Amino acid sequence: MLSVTTHGPLGQACVASADGRLAGLTLADGAQSPYPGTDTSGPYAVFNSATCIDHSDFLNTQLNTKIHPSAIRGVQGSRKLHELIRAYMDKGGYHIQFNIVDSRMLRDAQQNPASYRDLMVRVAGFTQYWVELSKPIQDEIISRTEYEEI
Repeated sequence: MLSVTTHGPLGQACVASADGRLAGLTLADGAQSPYPGTDTSGPYAVFNSATCIDHSDFLNTQLNTKIHPSAIRGVQGSRKLHELIRAYMDKGGYHIQFNIVDSRMLRDAQQNPASYRDLMVRVAGFTQYWVELSKPIQDEIISRTEYEEI
């Protein structure tokens, strides 16, 4: 298991992996999150993968999930998010955290950081101001699968 703050530096020191990650790129964050682009079957399939082992011995793993704001808008969206969290915990999930953000906005924040000084994101077990993150970590957050429907 990885510490919540080492997926960037460890990735820089690693060779390419079988899932398509190139040498030197950030590893999957949070020890349970899929590598960006590999979670092609939706959040419930990710939950099945993330809960296939008992994480109670590790106590430092989390699953990061990026959801487009439109997916949880209104009362119906709140219910969907509640059911998503419940489903994960019912399967034995340990820790889940969300970035409710549009990838286009994150790309704009990279290009225009002065306009986004107060933007905070979940990284891997911690929250950080977007403008204080290194570009490789920003790129990794942008590349996480963004669920537009849940």
